[in-house]
Amino acid sequence: MANIWGLFTGVTPAFAAQTPLGGGGTDVWQMIWNAGFVVQLVLLMLILFSVLSWAVIFSKFKAIRDARKQNAEFEDIFWHAGSLSAAQTQTKHLTQSPLATLFSLGYGELGRVMRAQSGGEAHEGAMSQGVIENLQRALNRGQAAESTRLGRAVTFLATCANTAPFVGLFGTVWGIMDAFRSIGASGAANLATVAPGIAEALVATATGLFAAIPAVVFYNHFNRRILVLENEMAAFAQDFLNLVERDMMRRQGGPNGEAARGSAAAAGA
Repeated sequence: MANIWGLFTGVTPAFAAQTPLGGGGTDVWQMIWNAGFVVQLVLLMLILFSVLSWAVIFSKFKAIRDARKQNAEFEDIFWHAGSLSAAQTQTKHLTQSPLATLFSLGYGELGRVMRAQSGGEAHEGAMSQGVIENLQRALNRGQAAESTRLGRAVTFLATCANTAPFVGLFGTVWGIMDAFRSIGASGAANLATVAPGIAEALVATATGLFAAIPAVVFYNHFNRRILVLENEMAAFAQDFLNLVERDMMRRQGGPNGEAARGSAAAAGA
């Protein structure tokens, strides 16, 4: 039974037996070596859950940190750029910014729609409405794609947080069943006989909690951060649509035809 752990830990049963816990209790490693095959398999699964969870935690922490940092840089460039084409050129390097990606999609769609409609004979009002509708759909697709990218692998943390305690409980129940079968076989029912088996079984519960607690904490943390980024994308999409719509109104000489900022005026270029 102990060979499962020997493949992954490099610890021998003799070494485990030589390292008592505290002054004279049973060492945790010794309990794991002495546990049944099913309990060892459960512990191995929980350790794998924990390793994968921490890998997801570190990767998502970096991804969200980069997204927030590049979003701030993008907003500073965008609102100070002289035109949309200049903003597009200056923000191409911000590959981790959801706002930069959203703007790139919107800018590309705006250029395509304006070129497609520039040779037509449609009424200017209908053309303006068509541009806004196409741009809105492109921005919605971009928001959905970026939300999916930011949330990728975060659901694994929720899965780990929900299942790891129950997997650990399964190992505990199985270990206690083995302990009671040993009691029945030996015919001795005292605390000294029961305690080691129950202690071995409870290691599975502790390992399940060790895997689940960080997963649930960081799952909630990442969800809050992603929600903030999604709100930023929604706000930017509305601002971008407003810029384009104001420029359309200015070109048509409408009642709200105040000059839009230069970047919106160059959108159709």
